[in-house]
Amino acid sequence: MPDRLSAREAIALVTDDFVPAAHAACLSHPAPVTAAPAGAAPTGAASAGAAPSAGAAHAGDGPIGWSGYADSRARAAERTGEDESVLHGRATIGGRPCVLVAFEFGFLGGSLGRAAGDRLVAAYRTAVEHRLPLVSLVATGGSRMQEGMIALTQLQRVAAETVRLRAAGLAHVAVLRDPTTGGGWATVGAGADVVLALPAAQVAFAGSRVRPPDADPAAYTAESQYAHGHVDAIVPPDRLRETLALWLRLLSPAPTASPVTAASPVTAASPTATEPESAPSRPAPPPHALGELAPADSGWDAVRRARAAGRPRAAAYLDAYFEVRAAIRGDRAGGVDPGVECGFGVHDGRVVAYAAQGGGATRPAGFRTAARLVRLADRLGVPVLTLIDTPGAANDAEAERAGAGPAIAEAFTAIAEARTPVTSLLIGEGGSGGALALAAPDRTWTTPDGYFSVIAPELAAAILKRPRDRVPDTADQLRLRPEDLLELGVVRGIVGEGSER
Repeated sequence: MPDRLSAREAIALVTDDFVPAAHAACLSHPAPVTAAPAGAAPTGAASAGAAPSAGAAHAGDGPIGWSGYADSRARAAERTGEDESVLHGRATIGGRPCVLVAFEFGFLGGSLGRAAGDRLVAAYRTAVEHRLPLVSLVATGGSRMQEGMIALTQLQRVAAETVRLRAAGLAHVAVLRDPTTGGGWATVGAGADVVLALPAAQVAFAGSRVRPPDADPAAYTAESQYAHGHVDAIVPPDRLRETLALWLRLLSPAPTASPVTAASPVTAASPTATEPESAPSRPAPPPHALGELAPADSGWDAVRRARAAGRPRAAAYLDAYFEVRAAIRGDRAGGVDPGVECGFGVHDGRVVAYAAQGGGATRPAGFRTAARLVRLADRLGVPVLTLIDTPGAANDAEAERAGAGPAIAEAFTAIAEARTPVTSLLIGEGGSGGALALAAPDRTWTTPDGYFSVIAPELAAAILKRPRDRVPDTADQLRLRPEDLLELGVVRGIVGEGSER
């Protein structure tokens, strides 16, 4: 079990200027009236419509009269120095202002009750009001049983505030401390845009005392959640501040003097004299010296060029294009495709999101992760660059069981509905719908060593019952060369040093 940081220790780990909010009022749920000694006024709401204080909300033994609850709260306050399980306030991390939430696990297991829910709601609303990203340092055992269903309904309140935060185009980064379980994981934690976790933290919906006796303990860890695509990164405590600073830079980019148009920072050249100011210009050239690379002699020559082991892959393009970048991981449905890298980076001082295929068959989780990336970038107003390089979608039985068709559909629709500009560059193989799913209509370019085809030449020959020696001829018939794609209007141009058209 890792060392459990208090809320204040966790805050000090990431910032030096936390200013806590005043917790003078409860936002909702008037306190129940409890019995009082003879001659004394009853506790609870002072008058109709009055907002009781957070302390009044817990007068006596709480909203369901749990015997001893008031004493438990008093002991928790004395032990931790906090008056509730949630703190929130304003802070800066890496020079970026944010609203910061921290859970105090020592206060009744960091559980969510009515007053804790009020504080979470206040934090989300402060973020929206001041146009700030939200950072949550989560450590919770779930809903507070001493408040019964009143505690559980706080999850609905948090969900509603999450919707408002997203609608406002603001980012939420969560850090999962030990432990993060129950409703706190299923709302504040898993509901964030980027989810980081401390090493060896318990992270699960089921807490340690409510799991099946024969359950594999490894399944309830941050590392397991990372392996299955529910956590974006495992971050050691000594790197947490710099990691959060980078994510705040990427997810809350400073406004620019000019609006983001299709001629966006994902491009390397200005629009040509024949293109309007708002038209997309050419993406960055390949990170290798192509020189005056001659057009492919045939379709099969283009295929062989795209499949060449020595040509640059997505990682080379990303390294050449971005000054710094950070990846998101997984489809949030239990899947990770290591062949698709998605994230945000800085190019020429501007933030750009990216989804890049790595040259292998793309699995359903890869398409879903790309769709997740595009939708997040769209909500934040960040332009997107996609790099296309795949022989096609994975077609094995496991891929079908994982929903290859629905996943591809999700990628298509994410790009189709995006309001932010999406620009695509074909850098190698462009195999069928698995490649087209990441291509932006009317904003796709190709390098000289790329090809796009409705089907792989070998598969086309097999369907047509042609012998293997007819595969090259079939490739020619498919008109898949960069020059063919340009003539057919499938791509906007061919980019590369000495070969732009």
